[in-house]
Formats: sequence, C-alpha cells, structure tokens
Amino acid sequence: MRPLGQLTVICGSMFAGKSEELIRLVRRAMYARKKVQVFKHALDDRFDRTAVATHNGVQLSAVPVRNSQELAALIEPDTDLIAIEEAQFFDEGLIDLCVQLADVGKTVIVAGLDQDFRRQPFGIMPTLMALADEVVKLRAICVVCGRPASHTQRLVDGRPAAWDEPTILVGAADHYEARCRNCHQVRKVPPAYRNRLTLHKFPGNARQSRVKEQSQ
Repeated sequence: MRPLGQLTVICGSMFAGKSEELIRLVRRAMYARKKVQVFKHALDDRFDRTAVATHNGVQLSAVPVRNSQELAALIEPDTDLIAIEEAQFFDEGLIDLCVQLADVGKTVIVAGLDQDFRRQPFGIMPTLMALADEVVKLRAICVVCGRPASHTQRLVDGRPAAWDEPTILVGAADHYEARCRNCHQVRKVPPAYRNRLTLHKFPGNARQSRVKEQSQ
C-alpha cells in the first residue's frame, strides 16, 4: 500500500516560532530514521544562507533555492519528508509541487508568513493553507502590550511603514516586530481600504482601528 502523504502548513507572524516548529518536526522525522530534505527561499539570508534559523539561534541545514523549479529538481526519489521555509516568497508553482508530493505519499511541511506587513494575505500562503491537511497557526507576543500577536509590524527609521512600500523587505528585529490587532499600525492607507473598514455598521464600530489612525 502506498504511504499516505500529508501537507502541513505552519504559519503566523514573525517571531511566532514558525521556524522552531518546522525544525522540531524535521528532527522528529530524523529520529525516526526518515530521509529528510530541507529547503528555504534564497531571499532569506538574515542569519545563515544555508540554514533554517530561529531568532534564538537554533539552526538546521537547508538548501537555498530561488523558485519552485529549482526545488523540484533537487528532490530525491527516496526522500520521505520535504520541509520548505519562507514559502511566502515562492512562485505559484510551489502550490502544485506540494500537492503532487503529498499525493505520491511524501510528507511536506511548509512554513511562512500568512500576512504581509499590511495585514493582507501574503503570496501563495492562503492557497497552501486551503489545500493543506493540517494548518498550524502560531502567535507571537505583542511587543507593545504583551498580548497575543498575529500581525507583523514593519518599521522604517522607527516609524510604521507606509502602505505603498514594497511587500518584500527581508530583515530581522531592526525592521520588524510582532504586534496584536490593536497595536499594529500602517501609514498612508488607501481610501478604498479605509472605506472597507467602516463598510459595516455595528455597535462598537465607532472606535477607529489602528490601521485607520495611521493613514497619514
């Protein structure tokens, strides 16, 4: 009987422990004598170009690749588990690759940001989450108030980033923070999106969101 494949997506904000969870699952498979291959997008070179690294220094060797085609070409036939870090940076070909690998009995673990700094769905992550057998959504701690945080705050020269800045800007603690819904801020939000936030009228909606407050 063919092995039952599985696609697991680990998602959340920065500093939520996504890399730590991916490393834990990979090491568990290695202890079980499974053949494992670990990949990461080449854009992520914050700590080590050839390793998945957590913010507290834990590392696991990984092969950097620039796109789904490069990744697919490196997968060996007898590999049991394929782990992929920073999936939000990949092209749409990764979606089909992950599904195909799971369909032929491979275990696929994908980790990435589910939202960009605007609190909008990030790249291919929403589709991967919809197609996954299991979604593990992690939360960090808000650096402002200490409550659970689901959003990534980008700071430029100490100020919240503007809506129209590039989505992809790889950095560490000096560029990003984990923040909760109340403390997250974005500057220069387009009127169309601000209007969406007040489209529905209900008790309590008079309080303006942080996204709206930082629209200038």
